[in-house]
Amino acid sequence: MLLQFVHQFGQKLTRKQLLEPIDESERPVAHLNTLNLVNVGVGRMLIVGIYILAGALAKFIAGPATIISFLVAAMFSVLSGLCYAEFGAWVPRSGSTYFYSYVTMGQVYAFIIGWNSILLLVTGTAALARASSYIFDSLIGNHISQALQETFSLQLPYSLATYADFFALGLVLLMTGLRLLGARESILVTKISIGINILVLIFITITGFIKGDLHNWKLTEQDYKLNTSGSRDNRSLGPLGSGGFAPFGFEGILQGTATCFYYFFGADVLATKGAEAINPHRSIPWSILITIFICFLAYSGVSVALTLMVPYYLIQPHNPLPQAILHSLWLPATYIMTVGTLCALIFRLHTAVFRMPTLIYTMAEDGLLFRVLTRIHVCTGIHVLAMMSAANLAGIMALLFRFTDLVDLVSVGTLLIYSLVAFSILVLRYQPDQNLSKNENTEEEIEMPVPDEHPLDSEPEARNSNILKSLWFPISTIPTRKSGQIVYGCASLLVLLMIILSLILVQWSSQGFSGDSKYTPVAVLLLLLIIGVMVIIWRQPQNPIPLYFKVPALPVLPLVSILVNIYLMMQITSGTRAIFGIWNVIGFLIYFGYGIRHSLEENDEQQPPASTSQTLDKNTPSPESS
Repeated sequence: MLLQFVHQFGQKLTRKQLLEPIDESERPVAHLNTLNLVNVGVGRMLIVGIYILAGALAKFIAGPATIISFLVAAMFSVLSGLCYAEFGAWVPRSGSTYFYSYVTMGQVYAFIIGWNSILLLVTGTAALARASSYIFDSLIGNHISQALQETFSLQLPYSLATYADFFALGLVLLMTGLRLLGARESILVTKISIGINILVLIFITITGFIKGDLHNWKLTEQDYKLNTSGSRDNRSLGPLGSGGFAPFGFEGILQGTATCFYYFFGADVLATKGAEAINPHRSIPWSILITIFICFLAYSGVSVALTLMVPYYLIQPHNPLPQAILHSLWLPATYIMTVGTLCALIFRLHTAVFRMPTLIYTMAEDGLLFRVLTRIHVCTGIHVLAMMSAANLAGIMALLFRFTDLVDLVSVGTLLIYSLVAFSILVLRYQPDQNLSKNENTEEEIEMPVPDEHPLDSEPEARNSNILKSLWFPISTIPTRKSGQIVYGCASLLVLLMIILSLILVQWSSQGFSGDSKYTPVAVLLLLLIIGVMVIIWRQPQNPIPLYFKVPALPVLPLVSILVNIYLMMQITSGTRAIFGIWNVIGFLIYFGYGIRHSLEENDEQQPPASTSQTLDKNTPSPESS
């Protein structure tokens, strides 16, 4: 009885959403070339407020080596982007990462991705509001922050701001009010925002190279003492570290890398455009690579400009570049850059608020979130309750949290989703053909030949006696149910081993990776185990299904991506990880208390077969793919 209950419960967790057949006339027309896709990717990924984050990273975490942090983040974002490209190829529809997960991996997997995608959207919106508040405050002489600091000072724990930022809250509520009144997302506004983004970033980079001083990358303790003795307010000075280009060492670079992932989130948008791309097997992966490269150039240019113009320990985190330009005695450039940045951030905030409710509405319509969130305003057609729920949460976070902690929260969520997508690719490639649509004939065609081709699967004695042999020498050249289960189990074991290895590496790095450390034999043993299990996966047959793009070097590339993502998640501050954990605990309470019993897939199983004609294809792009 217990085993039957566990089996049924497991089946509920892995229920998949079936695609509704569509007519050829309803399929999107392929019209996007590589250049079009790069425009979409850069528009989504490029954020002009990068210099606020770059200032905090340079002052407290990585120093001038912030550029290395961006480089490492860009390199491993490419790995995740390639996994996204294949993930989108598995489902022949436009949609979102949540939708693709529901179709290919199952319900609980999709809920985890969807729930954390909501966190990214809401927290990203709050971060934009907070950044806009900082920039506007600097433009008028910091009067807002001083007044709020005196009136609404917060003596609260770490990760919360020193004062309640009601201006940031007001910006979120203003944009939400415009949306509720029926305002639409404007393509012209989006293009203007992208244009201003690019112009401001170019201007910042050129300014840094003109007014910068290479000596600021070679600072010593003597320079620090001179600045200390010449400063009226030593509280504004940051730590010196060891000086030089990387004052906080390798550990600081890695911690900065984890935070920088926030600014490379957006590859999913391109991966979901496969149905609209003219030549997807080339244009999708190339557009992802080019987009990440362009954004890396922009972000690294800002980091170089900032750290060349002013010593890293003198940077004002909330207002770094205007202060850096003033430090270089180029006053007119300060106002040009500040006004341009503020306009770009407001436009970006406008777009972010519009995107927030779509995924919440989709998950509620699927029954995984409360159905009341599907209510639509009759006149405007707006998802009212979904919009208000997301806006209230974003407003509260903008009110209470610091900008850097909001960015860290987005980064840890991004790393988790990247890891889940890489895990999906690792598992899906080794599974037998799956029936993704409601056409029952397809399932019969796929499953009927299997017993004939693999008679050993029906003989328990032979299967048990050859189980070890099948790990290294599979009996079939195409995936079977057993080989798929072997890969799923090995991949899950690898994730566990990588988590343990990442914990060891974090402790070991704090000792400078000393060769005589007690962690050395443990790390070597874990690496050997990981390599051994990876070889078992490599020996299993892959699905020969034709996809417009497949990740090369399987299973190595997805596993490297997962390991790096897990390790970087360990570099995020403990306070941010605690908030992230609380968010996911709340999500699981909602799913197991409500979603698992009210999902459309659960209802369909309880209804007569005639009801299966109801559409389940929630392929309206979510905010992550809009």
